[in-house]
Amino acid sequence: MPDVIAPQNAAQAANWNGPQGQVWVDMQDALDRELAPLGAAGLQALDARPGERILDIGCGCGTTTLELARAVGPSGEALGLDISRPMLEVARRRAAEAGLSQARFVEADIQVHPLDPAGHDAAFSRFGVMLVADPVAAFANIAGALRPGGRITLVVWRGPELNPAMSLPLAAAKHLLPPMPPADPLAPGPFAFADRERILNILDGAKLEDARVRPFDGTTSAGDLDASVALYTRIGPLGRALRENPHLADAAATAVRDALVPFDTTDGVQLDAAAWIVQARKA
Repeated sequence: MPDVIAPQNAAQAANWNGPQGQVWVDMQDALDRELAPLGAAGLQALDARPGERILDIGCGCGTTTLELARAVGPSGEALGLDISRPMLEVARRRAAEAGLSQARFVEADIQVHPLDPAGHDAAFSRFGVMLVADPVAAFANIAGALRPGGRITLVVWRGPELNPAMSLPLAAAKHLLPPMPPADPLAPGPFAFADRERILNILDGAKLEDARVRPFDGTTSAGDLDASVALYTRIGPLGRALRENPHLADAAATAVRDALVPFDTTDGVQLDAAAWIVQARKA
């Protein structure tokens, strides 16, 4: 785990350096395919330029960091930060295989990790900022690493009701599972930034200016029916529940498959996806 970590984020660090992180390593190809349209929309909004130094917050296995490294070129730097060592090991290997020496990776809790003051032109995150316990502190830390006028672009999920990839599998298998406590919408998690006003308040609290939050609607696919069932029974709340109740895995997979059949096409299982593209700048 990171050398410096906020006590409130210790459980997240343990999870992403344990079962959850290993799942994302194992399922990286399917996750890359599923998240590609949303990441591409965010990267287009950021518009990275040759020679820039860019932070990639919650970079995971490095997919977006490598794209940023290609955009900034050998004279720039893409610095990926994540709390998960297993995922960063994959990211470093991928960067080496691609010959992208300008891509670097650091194991870090972005809420407290010391960053170069005013040392970066921009910061980016694709679904990597919603898991910190104190988002205002995290964004203030990011802001401190941006030069004056530096920009930030985020891709974050809107509500679960708009993202069947996140909600449908759990709903399909819920009758098989032990009772689950209701989710706290403000707790660290995939939908912690679903509320547009909360995002604006967090950015304002971190002294970031000219905030814009616009919706992005599209479709995603993790692959064919088999690949989709394999992914959606291993990630998110359903994945956690099945790790705790492995005897339910086969029945849950059948229920999820049945729920996904109406969305199966010749191009794989296609599901709606709804995100916010968030942009702001440092004064």
